[in-house]
Amino acid sequence: MSLVLHGYWRSSAAYRVRIALALKGLDYQPVGHDLRGGAQHAPAYRALAPQALVPALEADGQVLTQSLAILEWLEETHPAPALLPAGAEERAIVRAMALCVACDIHPLNNLRVLQVLKHDLGLDEAARDRWVARWIGEGFAALETMVARHGGQFCFGDQPGLADCCLVPQVYNARRFGVDLDPYPRLVAIDSACRALAAFAAAAPENQPDAPGPDA
Repeated sequence: MSLVLHGYWRSSAAYRVRIALALKGLDYQPVGHDLRGGAQHAPAYRALAPQALVPALEADGQVLTQSLAILEWLEETHPAPALLPAGAEERAIVRAMALCVACDIHPLNNLRVLQVLKHDLGLDEAARDRWVARWIGEGFAALETMVARHGGQFCFGDQPGLADCCLVPQVYNARRFGVDLDPYPRLVAIDSACRALAAFAAAAPENQPDAPGPDA
């Protein structure tokens, strides 16, 4: 199967998919789109992804969008190693963790929202960072409780899975914006355990071909 992943080195949604691809040992061709320069709005990319968002995954002529839909597709088409546990109840718990990040935290601090806050609503950097910290904090507080109930070394048990694919990019974002992570020791410990794995290291933003060099 030929896979082409359209993304941006610092996109947390694309980061999720890179982690899943690496965990499943799947090779792909990365194509970077500079979101800050507006490359996602180019007609050729909109033809692939009508929302003008990353990631988009081309798979043998089909184009898949939305990171969680892509992760579920990967799980269905390449079931080993599994990102979801076997039982229906356990799967629902893991999906709830992933959706806490992907639906309730990330959309409120992604690039297009931050641009509206700055350019349309006139928020300065300090106000923007308070906005980001508020919504990350609310989501992380809930997720900390969820992993306390169900987690082990990772978000659910002792194998990395769907929820970890979502958590690690969001912790990366939290650190970018200077969010205090001390109230979430379990999440910090899980992030550390994940980032020690080769798959997560390969997917890290700084290791992507479109990432700027250290002097950029």
